[in-house]
Amino acid sequence: MASKKNSPRQLLITGAAILLTALGGLLLVPGINTAPHATPLIVHRGMGFKAIVEELQRNGSINTSWPVLLTGRIIPKLHNIKPGRYSLPPGMSNFSLLYFLHAHKQDEVRITIPEGLDIRHIARLLSRNLDMDSTAVMAAASDSQLLQKHNITARNAEGYLFPGTYDFVWASTPEEAVGFLVGRFRHFYTGNLQSTAASVGLSETALLTLASIVEAETPVAAEKPVVASVYLNRLKHNIRLQADPTVQYALGGTARRLFYKDLPTDSPYNTYRHNGLPPGPICNPGSASILAVLNPADTKYLYFVATGKGGHNFAESIAEQTENIKKYRIARRNSQH
Repeated sequence: MASKKNSPRQLLITGAAILLTALGGLLLVPGINTAPHATPLIVHRGMGFKAIVEELQRNGSINTSWPVLLTGRIIPKLHNIKPGRYSLPPGMSNFSLLYFLHAHKQDEVRITIPEGLDIRHIARLLSRNLDMDSTAVMAAASDSQLLQKHNITARNAEGYLFPGTYDFVWASTPEEAVGFLVGRFRHFYTGNLQSTAASVGLSETALLTLASIVEAETPVAAEKPVVASVYLNRLKHNIRLQADPTVQYALGGTARRLFYKDLPTDSPYNTYRHNGLPPGPICNPGSASILAVLNPADTKYLYFVATGKGGHNFAESIAEQTENIKKYRIARRNSQH
């Protein structure tokens, strides 16, 4: 005859079943501990699991932290959460919340790197859009191991950060972002272009340096081969380049109009004081400027000056240049009235 009282074993089984049911509900039932509306979450590099859960509670994604911590303790694999920006769906279970963070694809940001920016400005642009500091980007661009990895013999990656529109992972490291941009240059600078540069006696550094000056001188694509021809002609005749953008680079700071008093600035980048090319690029040139140096216009021009209306006038002699300067001054005066 069966006992009317539950045996200790039955009580244990019943208790275990209740506990498992409660635990399963805690892990799997939607909305028990999570917000009824979508919430944002930012996970920075270096944040541990506990810090992420604390942030979830702080921003209202969860009501209390211990059920999520317990879920993570039961399923340790869910501790692996990538840095990134997340928009958390409403009413998830504790398990589905952690699984969403664990499995969700990292957020990407589309960024346009304009032609002609120097490293400092690219670093600021990346830091405004990605989870990184501009100082760290500058450090990465000068890191000897990164430079060696990408076969850069210069002191930094100036000139190698190839302009374009790219999708970056928001949580990229500075090293990854710099390496990616250098990689885009390597993808562009193919064997054929390398052979062309070698055939005209231009090293990689010299090519990028001259292309950076062309980039800084004119945004007009049609003018770039002509501007390149001017500088190549001056190099051929051992005439100082006297490129204003190199003085601006030597001065540093915010770009401004140059004055005659700026021209004696003591710097190896100042092509008014030193013959030949400066030690390295002054900005990061785009494909059009690089190709202009490799395929310059066939001219005898040695000088050019702005028209005052966009573009430049070119000259073979000092007399022609003097006339073009007069035209520029007249155009400037007229534009001020």
